Amino acid sequence: MRGIEGKVVILGSKGVGKSCLVTKYIKNTLHKDVEHVSAASFFTCKVVLEDARVKLQIWDTAGQERYKAVAPMYYRNANAAILVFDLSQYRTFTEIKSWIQELHRNVQDPLILTLVGNKLDLQASRAVSREEAVLFANSIGATYFETSAETDQGLEQVFLSTALGLLRLAREGKCRSLRQFDSCDSISTYTNNNTAFNYSTQAISNRYVYDNGNIIYLPSVPMGIPVDGEDVKATAEGRLETPSWSIEHIALGEVEPVNWCC
Repeated sequence: MRGIEGKVVILGSKGVGKSCLVTKYIKNTLHKDVEHVSAASFFTCKVVLEDARVKLQIWDTAGQERYKAVAPMYYRNANAAILVFDLSQYRTFTEIKSWIQELHRNVQDPLILTLVGNKLDLQASRAVSREEAVLFANSIGATYFETSAETDQGLEQVFLSTALGLLRLAREGKCRSLRQFDSCDSISTYTNNNTAFNYSTQAISNRYVYDNGNIIYLPSVPMGIPVDGEDVKATAEGRLETPSWSIEHIALGEVEPVNWCC
């Protein structure tokens, strides 16, 4: 089975719920009102597809104005971007355009774009219609999802769609910065295969999203795979590969080296 490793950046204005989406998906915990103390935080997770294991290197960037000057360094060599706005705050939707401009200024290779309308649980104060968001997503070549970290709605689909997009990029051979491996023999041993979900193309057939006017079908069961016994016991589904680290930890070499491909 081939291995793919891609860099994913999470972008959006302050308060749209970027960190909540990532931590809820990876750690299955919800941390509200998180104030970034650095320009980005780093996470990894793996998604197992029909013929590939995709490792997502997720950079959760801060939306605060004071970090905008240094944020572009985290976009470089990105293979995918998840653009998040708050469904109850129209301003955050219009500000997505500025994040896209930043991406195009700093990334030359093809990108998998995913537009996410977050805080779907706040229906009473909804300010952005699904129709308008889908139309905008189509105009920028992005897949569109609506999510709620509060209720778990749509989270699996966002990261699965990103992994599928990276697999498509790898097959097309258009992205020089996307890391690819012929096998995953060096990958860590999985300790609980019962929670590792592998899907054939036929199995991905009971949910859908719009992608440039086309329909993409998605699974209704969780994706994700455990990587060590401790994580499996702690989270039941064990999506977390390593703890989350701030950029300071990485810069100071405090992250233990990982010697496997995906």
